[in-house]
Amino acid sequence: MAKDEHNKAAEHHENAAKSHRAAAEHHGKGDHTKGKEHSTSAQQHSQSAGKHSEQAHTKSQQQN
Repeated sequence: MAKDEHNKAAEHHENAAKSHRAAAEHHGKGDHTKGKEHSTSAQQHSQSAGKHSEQAHTKSQQQN
């Protein structure tokens, strides 16, 4: 169902945004090790969001 894929994509987008904010906060405090960890997490969530977005788009087109 396309709705499920859209929800998964949204969840990953939200998690990516949280990780980006955490990375920025840690980098701002000079804690670059933690900042890098959060940056890596953000990238992984962004990639997952992209995959789920593509799947949702494909499923949406198939339903029409």
